[in-house]
Amino acid sequence: MRTRPEDAASTSRVDKPCCVPAGGGSRAAQPENFASSCADRSEIVWIGASDSVVGTDDPLLAIDGEGPARKVRLRPYGIDRHAVSNQRFAAFVADTGYVTEAEKFGWSFVFKGFVQPALVHTLPAAPEAPWWIRIEGAYWKHPEGEGSHIGDRETHPAVHVSWADARAFASWAGGRLPSEAEWENAARGRSGGAYPWGDRAPDDSAFFPCNIWQGRFPDINDAADGYAGTAPVDSFAPNDFGLYNMVGNTWEWCEDPFRVRSLTRAAKIRNQVARSQQQRLMKGGSYLCHTSYCHRYRIAARLGCPPDSATGHLGFRLAYDARPDSAQP
Repeated sequence: MRTRPEDAASTSRVDKPCCVPAGGGSRAAQPENFASSCADRSEIVWIGASDSVVGTDDPLLAIDGEGPARKVRLRPYGIDRHAVSNQRFAAFVADTGYVTEAEKFGWSFVFKGFVQPALVHTLPAAPEAPWWIRIEGAYWKHPEGEGSHIGDRETHPAVHVSWADARAFASWAGGRLPSEAEWENAARGRSGGAYPWGDRAPDDSAFFPCNIWQGRFPDINDAADGYAGTAPVDSFAPNDFGLYNMVGNTWEWCEDPFRVRSLTRAAKIRNQVARSQQQRLMKGGSYLCHTSYCHRYRIAARLGCPPDSATGHLGFRLAYDARPDSAQP
């Protein structure tokens, strides 16, 4: 069961903790499985076998395990062109009657900028990241709680989705969550840069290739890129594999457990916490990331979170085992 904000501070403190509060992690989420019935093959970009690089030799947040770079051999696989949208997730729920973990808990974390100002200081907040406010009744269909709805956000990514929720959707859609190596390979495309479009970093005034924060986090968001919160899943230019929003917009769950490959004392402590909370890996950063703070919208950036975590900036996309001809995009 996930830790309520008022219970205790998280033990997973890191330098510049990112926007994801711990869900608790005292138990492993047990994903439900459904008969595959609705694979949307039009969504899939097929990627051929390759020798790929995971991580970087120039880590910005070494404590997150961004480095060192390592070579991996990947089999052919497919990956969704877009993050899973509210429209797709709604179809899954309508077909299966699935109830998300946020619905079962009865609450989820909402960024303070989407909470009525008069309530921000009266409601429980996440100890490690006080810009996250616990809102009763917040879940994928009502992202900011009572009074909010996805009616005008059908093409936005589904959020407030736990790792188990994502895996349940994957079983229904005939896919799975990607590995970190698959995710990074897909995000880099053919450019091999620090970002899906190359090596030029986004800024607050002239270059907006993805949906991240502009201004002073966490208090002032200029939304110069056009979005204060999530953007439609087909916003911004795709990378050269044709994949949209591989960084920014929403964090994306991966299949892997979160581990830091290092023998330092800090890494050992981080891994002890990750194991105790059964943390799973997330990639890509979100609309709340900014260069002055976490800068986790780089391809090599990574973060771990308990599998029952759910927030307003956490979503997913699917990967798939290779089709017979294993075509390269």
